[in-house]
Amino acid sequence: MSTKEEPQYSFNGLHHTQLAIPPGAEDQIRAFYGGILGMVELEKPPVLAARGGCWFRGGALELHFGVEKEFVAARKAHPGLLISGIDALAKHLTESGVDVNWDDTFPGHRRFYAFDPLGNRLEFLEPEPTD
Repeated sequence: MSTKEEPQYSFNGLHHTQLAIPPGAEDQIRAFYGGILGMVELEKPPVLAARGGCWFRGGALELHFGVEKEFVAARKAHPGLLISGIDALAKHLTESGVDVNWDDTFPGHRRFYAFDPLGNRLEFLEPEPTD
């Protein structure tokens, strides 16, 4: 039996998730994440702003969008976004022309998938109430 030493570090949460976008797609991202989802755009530090892309915050969650010349949408890899009011969000997305695909295979959560205008996959989850 081996003895494992306790690490001298700990994980304290997720600062942000980054998704790729093609050059010049910032306005599409702003329309979806800022307009439809209602997230707040953050000012990027000047040295990073020169690279293009944009950053958004909703609650404690940050999504960063970085420009990638050889862009390929994340069709399988995705951020899993914990939310409150999943039915209201699904309705809002549907009314905004965004397809919502429900999936009931994640125990303890209600969830659906949607794609942003560039084809990046997003997972929205809400814990089921416990009695």
